[in-house]
Amino acid sequence: MTGLPETEIASATAADRDAVIALWRACTLTRPWNDPVADFDSAIGTAASDILLLPEGGAPVAAVMVGFDGHRGWVYYLAVHPDHRRKGLGRRMMDAAEAWLRARGAPKIQLMVRSDNADVIAFYEALGLGRQDVVTLGRRLDGKTGA
Repeated sequence: MTGLPETEIASATAADRDAVIALWRACTLTRPWNDPVADFDSAIGTAASDILLLPEGGAPVAAVMVGFDGHRGWVYYLAVHPDHRRKGLGRRMMDAAEAWLRARGAPKIQLMVRSDNADVIAFYEALGLGRQDVVTLGRRLDGKTGA
């Protein structure tokens, strides 16, 4: 039971940008070195990515960014408003992300969680995702600092 009526999960549109970014900020998902406006804008309206949201009263209470690079499905910015947690909405959004990826033929789903975020790691493990023996390497291409 979600605690919300079975509201339809929908794809975000440009009109949802400010509300989705406010949700990401309320969930402390944004970082100073990442531009959430650019992240939002690059994810909507393409065949390879989307932002799925669950609205209540005209504003999203949960959202997830999903993408398929042709090899793996990726999940980013899974957010459930703090006032709506522990109602099954995170699981519902992950189910929607997985369905979106399956519809595009993605054979695998992956996501990254900061290693010190034990609660979020436990959430994903409870959903059946497992730790993988990989090292993530990266480098900024935009001249900014930060992960």
